[in-house]
Amino acid sequence: MKKIAIAAGLAMTLGFSAAQAQVPGYAANSSDTVWRTSFGECWQTSSWTPEKAVPGCAGYVAQAEPAPAPAPAPAPAPEVADIDRKFALYFDFDSTRVGDISTIVNHIGSLATVESISLTGHADRIGNMAYNDRLSQRRADAVAAALANAGVNRNLMSTSSMGSRSPVANCSGRGAELIACLRPDRRVDVEIKGTRRGQ
Repeated sequence: MKKIAIAAGLAMTLGFSAAQAQVPGYAANSSDTVWRTSFGECWQTSSWTPEKAVPGCAGYVAQAEPAPAPAPAPAPAPEVADIDRKFALYFDFDSTRVGDISTIVNHIGSLATVESISLTGHADRIGNMAYNDRLSQRRADAVAAALANAGVNRNLMSTSSMGSRSPVANCSGRGAELIACLRPDRRVDVEIKGTRRGQ
């Protein structure tokens, strides 16, 4: 009889504690500490299910923490390509008048950066060498001025002259025929070094 009373008292105590506890499915005291057996096992009530398992008690399976979101891939840096391009501007006989430079200006504007613009003046073989040296320099200076007027940075430009020492035309004849044939020698070579963005 005494054992029955003890068992009944224990059952009532457990039932009361489980009812008061905020740990569903377990017998716990008023501070929500789950009771344990002498073997250290958690006391489960009849309402216990695996979903109610708590840390430290049998049946509890830790939830895997979600994997951190991958860091966004850095934006690819724009590819840059070195470019070295040459143009030639031709002149009439004994003239420094600059023709159309729009192709050169457009090319410069398309570059990501411009490192240098080299302008080398040339003259044909007609006339004396000293005069042709001065004429070829004036042609280079005239092209530099035209490019600067079109918005190109003058500080990027350098000018030099070759006079008639670097011919490309192979001509014979005289008078107007010779002058026309020598036109390729009356020029300013424009060399532009810079970088262009890749596609």
